[in-house]
Amino acid sequence: MFGFKKNDNMNNTSGEDDNMNMCGNNTCGANGGCCGQGCEDCPCQNGGACMKSLNQNSFYSDMASETVTIGKNVDDFSLQAFHEGKIKDVMLSDYADKWVVLFFYPADFTFVCPTELEDMSEYYEKFKALGAEVLAISTDSVYAHKAWHDASDTIKKINFPMLADTTHELARYYNVLVKDEGMAMRGTFVIDPDGVLRIIEINDNGIGRNAKELYRKLQAAKFVRENGANVCPAKWEPGDDVLTPGVDLVGKI
Repeated sequence: MFGFKKNDNMNNTSGEDDNMNMCGNNTCGANGGCCGQGCEDCPCQNGGACMKSLNQNSFYSDMASETVTIGKNVDDFSLQAFHEGKIKDVMLSDYADKWVVLFFYPADFTFVCPTELEDMSEYYEKFKALGAEVLAISTDSVYAHKAWHDASDTIKKINFPMLADTTHELARYYNVLVKDEGMAMRGTFVIDPDGVLRIIEINDNGIGRNAKELYRKLQAAKFVRENGANVCPAKWEPGDDVLTPGVDLVGKI
């Protein structure tokens, strides 16, 4: 059964009780905000979950205390996207029964990002042949995505949706938000057709990713899902030998 979790408010992901402090309930604490940041900057404003239990001096202090975990269902979401020359609404659950690759990148009109997106575009048909959809995501607006598409010959090649996480909520939920810069890290998340997270890859923003290797890992994830008794060793590609874990294999590899 399709298993994305419904989440009507992506900010409300802390997992704490409903009776916690809420800026939206006018119960701000010290320094003018329940997170000590002032209501204007507080991530729990408008009734979202109070984040005061997090270390506010942390580089990652704007992240939710409940975030994604390998082997667990992820929350559904809805964002605007620029795709095929149009602005449209995209929900993760639109891709029920498909593999989904969430491909976070820092920003439009930058340097490493267009090389990554072009690389992914060159593999897009191969991803689709595996039953997967690619969703590129940055904190830029859909209008910035369109302007970049119109200005760049490289970005004109992009034929998968480019999502706009302008509130930073999705980047925060996937633990890739660089709070001080308002941008996402280079995070890749592969979600299976049941809405379960199977692969996480997060790079420093100076290190570009490799679509060929991501495609190989998706092939492996798909094989394991369809052949539950077997697992894929290092560098596995379709046609290579697989392993069947068991007592007989202990100490023999």
